[in-house]
Amino acid sequence: MPLHAVGPGTISFGLVAIPVKLYTATSSQAVAFNMLHGTCGSRIKQQTYCPRCEATIERAELTRGYEFARDQYVRIADDELKALEGEASRVIDIAEFVPLTEVDPIYFEKTYYLGPEKGGEKPYRLLAEAMAKSGKVAVAKFVMRGKESLVLIRAAQGGLMLHTMYFADEVRNFDEVDKGASAQVRDNELALAIKLIEGLSAEEFRADQYEDEYRQRVLDLIAKKVEGEEVTLAAAPAPRPQVIDLMDALKQSLEKKPLARAGAAKRPPAASRETAKRQAAAAAPPKRAQAGRK
Repeated sequence: MPLHAVGPGTISFGLVAIPVKLYTATSSQAVAFNMLHGTCGSRIKQQTYCPRCEATIERAELTRGYEFARDQYVRIADDELKALEGEASRVIDIAEFVPLTEVDPIYFEKTYYLGPEKGGEKPYRLLAEAMAKSGKVAVAKFVMRGKESLVLIRAAQGGLMLHTMYFADEVRNFDEVDKGASAQVRDNELALAIKLIEGLSAEEFRADQYEDEYRQRVLDLIAKKVEGEEVTLAAAPAPRPQVIDLMDALKQSLEKKPLARAGAAKRPPAASRETAKRQAAAAAPPKRAQAGRK
């Protein structure tokens, strides 16, 4: 399925302007459910209700408000927010270049592919190749969908990728978390743990070796129910907490055969979300039988 651009932008690199398109790099494959009325099976509709007027209101009547004190709001119009974006709303203004190793992954939020607009192929290739050779990534600011974002641009797979990032004040302080500093780790325990890590180590990360097994079980369940099968699932027993000796656990882990890489044993293909939808459509009753539904 071809990628569709989600919007244009212009990378500002010194005095060079590089027109680009942004493409969403990831998409959730989570199974989506609709909420139904348990009595009749009809899909429910959510309505916007005003308790003061005791009335359901239309979306056109909605406006934004910021609560500055309890139950007190100041209204903010969409055009006021738009005006604050200014002319730089589509300019990806590079502020500096830094080594990628200096950027903690905790700041990464969402990933986009960058592709050149017509006429921007040469400067796009120049920046991509220069960044690849330098080993540096670009830090920039960009207003996207009304929100100013801190972004990181890096060279990858022969092109450029853009990662939106959290600002520093959006990342919580890890120092507030108890990291078990009071526990003492013995040298022999550390040596065994390192040996176990080495035994489970791989030369590279291969994402295709991992799959969402829960999602596949959900799709299998949907396909069976669409076919009219009665499905009875036993609840998984809750795991009981165990008090174990750390050294014994490490030794037993090392004595076991090397663990199989997750997803290495591929399961036979099961019904996909699209297949389940087609089966559901085929199994649905004729529309005349639903005449009483809205």
